[in-house]
Amino acid sequence: MRMKQLIGVMVFLLSQQLLWAQNITVTGNITDTSGEPLPGVTVFEKSTGNGTVSNFDGVFSIEVSADATLRFSFVGYQTIEEAVNGRSNINIRLSELVMGLDEVVAIGYGTQRKSDLTGSVSSVSSDNFQEGLISSPEQLINGKVSGVQIMSGNGSPNSGSTIRIRGGASLNASNDPLIVLDGLPLERGGISGNSNNFMSLINPNDIENITILKDASSTAIYGSRASNGVIMITTKKGSNERLKASFTSTNSIQTLTRLPEMLSTNQFIDAINTYGTADQKALLGTADTNWNNEVFQSAMGTDNNLSLSGQFLPNTPVRVSLGYYLQNGILKTDQARRMSGNLSVSPSFFDDHLKFTLNAKGSQNNNTFANTGAIWAASTFNPTLEVYSGNNNFGAYTEAIDNSGLPVNAAVRNPLGLIEQYDSRSQVNRLVGNIDMDYKLHFLPELKFHSTMGYDYAKGQGTVFVPAEATQYYTTTGRDFAYGPQKNINRLLTTYLNYNKYFDALKSTVEATLGYDYQFWKTTTPAYSELNTLGEIQNTNAPRDQRHALLSYYARFNYSYDSRYLLTASFRRDGTSRFSEDMRWGTFPSLAMAWRVSEEAFLKDSGLISNLKFRASYGITGQQDGIGNYSYLPVYTYSQDGAQVQFGDLWYHTYRPEAYVSNLKWEKTKSWNTGFDLGMFNERLTASVDYYNRQTEDLLATVPVPAGSNFDKRILTNVGNVDSRGVELVLTAIPVDTRNLKWNISFNATWQQMVVKNLSLVDGGEASNTLVGPTIDTYHFQVLTEGYEPYMFYLYHQLYDETTGIPVERAYADLNKDRTINSSDLYRYNSPAPDFLFGLSTSVNYKNWNIDMSFRANAGNYVYNGMAMNAGAWSTVSYNSYQLNKLSKSFLDTRFRNRQYLSDYYVENASFLKMDNLSINYNFGKINNWCSLNLSAMVQNVFTITNYTGVDPEVPQGMDLSFYPRPRTYSLALGLNF
Repeated sequence: MRMKQLIGVMVFLLSQQLLWAQNITVTGNITDTSGEPLPGVTVFEKSTGNGTVSNFDGVFSIEVSADATLRFSFVGYQTIEEAVNGRSNINIRLSELVMGLDEVVAIGYGTQRKSDLTGSVSSVSSDNFQEGLISSPEQLINGKVSGVQIMSGNGSPNSGSTIRIRGGASLNASNDPLIVLDGLPLERGGISGNSNNFMSLINPNDIENITILKDASSTAIYGSRASNGVIMITTKKGSNERLKASFTSTNSIQTLTRLPEMLSTNQFIDAINTYGTADQKALLGTADTNWNNEVFQSAMGTDNNLSLSGQFLPNTPVRVSLGYYLQNGILKTDQARRMSGNLSVSPSFFDDHLKFTLNAKGSQNNNTFANTGAIWAASTFNPTLEVYSGNNNFGAYTEAIDNSGLPVNAAVRNPLGLIEQYDSRSQVNRLVGNIDMDYKLHFLPELKFHSTMGYDYAKGQGTVFVPAEATQYYTTTGRDFAYGPQKNINRLLTTYLNYNKYFDALKSTVEATLGYDYQFWKTTTPAYSELNTLGEIQNTNAPRDQRHALLSYYARFNYSYDSRYLLTASFRRDGTSRFSEDMRWGTFPSLAMAWRVSEEAFLKDSGLISNLKFRASYGITGQQDGIGNYSYLPVYTYSQDGAQVQFGDLWYHTYRPEAYVSNLKWEKTKSWNTGFDLGMFNERLTASVDYYNRQTEDLLATVPVPAGSNFDKRILTNVGNVDSRGVELVLTAIPVDTRNLKWNISFNATWQQMVVKNLSLVDGGEASNTLVGPTIDTYHFQVLTEGYEPYMFYLYHQLYDETTGIPVERAYADLNKDRTINSSDLYRYNSPAPDFLFGLSTSVNYKNWNIDMSFRANAGNYVYNGMAMNAGAWSTVSYNSYQLNKLSKSFLDTRFRNRQYLSDYYVENASFLKMDNLSINYNFGKINNWCSLNLSAMVQNVFTITNYTGVDPEVPQGMDLSFYPRPRTYSLALGLNF
C-alpha cells in the first residue's frame, strides 16, 4: 500500500513538473488607478527577455512559461512584477509615480532620493534635454537650471562654452565648475586642436542625466575643486530587459542671423565723396561686392547614433553605441567632425552582492579651423572692389598693393583669400574609461565597499598651411608646419566604504561614507617650430611638461529621523602638489539640515500640500585650479634662439627667472544657503527657492606689485576677498493632465551679485584699480576695484551737444572737478554680468503629438560695442595710402574723426530675450511588428529680442569685436526603435 502511495505521489509531482515546463499564453488588461487603459506598457518575461507591449486598449498577450515572472513598466508609472503561476489571464493596475520625490539623483560619491536632499541640487534627465543638433553636453541644459549660465564662445562648431554656477567664486583662478563623468572628475583644460571645447569630445546622445550641485553642502565632498559648483554627468547604461536597438538621425542646415551694422555700398561711396581726399576718392572702384556673402555660407550638419541595449548574458546589462557627428560652420572651411563609441557593461554576482560597471568612451575629433580674421575683413573691406584681381599675383585675389607691387603692411586682407589660403586642421583622440566595483558584504549587507579606477587619455595634433603667395604671410613666405602631439593623462583611484541602515525601532536612517581619492594629471607637448613653405624657422615653441597630483580623504554622515528631520555633515582633507609642503593641505567641512514639514501629522494627509521642506547649509570649499602647477617654485626659462648673450666670440643661452610666491595657498570660499521646496496638488505644482551668500578669502589673483619686489610687475598671489550672493527660484506646473492632453511648464529665475571686497597686498593698504579684460590697441576697458562688481567697464563719461544730442569728440565729463580730463576722470560703468537670469520651458503633449519650446533671458548685462568703436571713426577709413575701409553705421551718428576708445557711448544695455528651441514631434508608434518610428522638426536660436545694436547681446567678457555670429539651425530628426 505504501508503495502504491509513493508511486502515486511521484506521478503527481512529475505531472506538475511537466505542466510548469509548458508554455502558456497569458492575456490581460492594463489600466491606471482610475481604470483607464494604458497603451504602450512594456511587458516582458524576466528570465528570457521575451516581451511585448499593450495595445491602444491596454490589452496584452504574451507566450511564456507557466512559472514565469512578468514585469510591467511604463514611463511615469511604478514598475511591478507579477508571478504567472499557471494563470492565463492577468489584469494589472499601475500607479503613477509621485513626480520628483522618489527620483534618485547623483551626488558626490553616491546617490540619494530627491526627497532626502539637504543641499541645493538640480537634476535634468534626458527627457527634458534641449533638442536639435547638439555638439556638446552642456548645451543640453542651457536655460534649464536656475543659477547656471551657459554661454557658447561664438557660432563656430569648434567653439566651447563658458559655464558659470552662481556666477563663479574667484577672479583670476578658475571659475569653471568641476565636471564629473560617471564618477571620474575631468580636468577642464585644453588639448592641441580642441582647446576651446574639451566637452565636445563627449557624445551628448550617450548622456542619461546631468545633475548640478550648487551649494557647499552638496559640493564640499569634492573639496578643493568645488568652489564653482559641480556638474555630474551620468551616461546611459544597459538594462535587464530584452535586447533593443535604436537609431537616430538629425540633419540640419544653419543660416546666418545678424552681422555688424556697417555702411551700405552707396552710403560708403557717399561718405568717401563727402569727407574723403582726392586720393581716397581715386581708390573707389565700380563693383558692389557683398564680402559677407563671400565668406559666409549656409552650413549643413548631421548627427547619427546607433545603440544596442539589453541583457546579452544573465545578470549582465550591456549598452553599446556608435555616433557620427558633422557640422560645417557658417564661416567657410570651418568644420567639426566627431566619431564616437561607448560601451557600458554591468554584470552582477552573488545575488547582486557584487556588482561591476565598466564604462569606456572613445572619440576622434577631426576639426578644420577657418581664419576668423576674415570676419573683420568681410565687414570692413572695400565693397567697390572685385573679389579677383584679374591676374595670378597673390592667388589672383584683389589685395592692397603698394607702388612696388608688394602687399601693403598691416592692410586689411581680401576676406575670401584669408579663408581659402588658410588650411588649419587637427585631430584629437580621446579615451575615457573607468571600472566601478560595489561589494555589499554578505555578513553585513548594510555595508558596501566601492572602488573606482578611472583613466582619461587625450592626444591632439595638427597642421597649418598657408601658401607662399598669400598676403597674410607674404613677407615670411607662408606657413607649413605641424604641431603636437600634445598628450593629456588623467588617472583616478577612488575607494570608499558606505554604511546605510534603517533602524525601525528608532524610525531612523543612518548613512555614513568614508573614502580616499588619488588623482594625477600630466600634460606633455614636444618642442616644435613654425616653418614657412621653404622650411625656414619662423618661431620656436618650447617643450611643455606639466603635472600635478591631488590626495584626498573624506567622510560624510547622513541622518534621517522619521523622514522628517534630515542632517548631512561632510569633511574633506585635500593635499595638492601645486602648493609647498607647508601650505599643501586644505580642510573643507560642511553641515546641512532639512525639515520635511509635509511629513508632520498636521500636513501629512493634506490634499493641498504634497511636499514642504525647509533647508539650511554651511560649508567651505577650495580653489587651486587655473593657476599653473609650479607657481610657488623658482622657475627659470631657457632663452630662445636669437636671445643669447655674447661673451667673447661665443653666444650663450640664458635662464630667465619667473615670478613666484613661495607661500601660495588655498583660495577658500565660505558658503551659506537657505531654501525651501514646495509641492502642491500631488506635485502638479512645485516651487523651490534658495538664497545663498558666499565669501571667498585668500583670492588667487594676479595683481601689480612694487617695482623690484619680484621678477615681474604682476604676480599671482593670495590677496583680498570677493563676496557674492543671490536668490534662485524654480517653478514647475502641470496645468492640464488628461488621457490625451498634457501640458508642462517650468520657469526659473536668478538674481545674483558679486562684489570685490579687498585687493590690497597689505591689510589696510591703499585700494588699487587693476585693469583686466580684453584689449583693443593696448587699451583696457574693464577694471577690478575694491567695493565694486568685478570687471566693470572703466571709461570716460561722454558729453553730448545740447542742441543736436550728438556726442562731442574728446568731450568727457570732469568727474573729479579739477578742470583737467585725465585718467582720474575714468569711472566704473555697469558690468557685463547680468543681474537677472530667466529660463522658461514648456511642453504640450496631445495624443501622439508633442510641442516643446524653451526661452532664456538676461537682464542688466552690458556690452561694449567694440565693432562700432573700432570701425566708427573717419580715421579708420584708411590705415594707409593704398586702401579704403568700410565704416560702421555708428559714424553716421557720431561723425567722430578719431576713435574714442574709452567713451561710455559704446557701452550698451544688452538685456535680451531669446527663444532657444522650438520642436514639433510626432510618434508614429509601431509601424510594424518590430519597429517604431518617431519624427521631429526643430529650430534652434529662433529669435532674439534686444535693444543692443551689435551682432549679439551675449558675448564673452562683454566685448563685441568681430564676433563670429551664432547661426539659426533648422533640423529634421528621425528615430527608430527595434
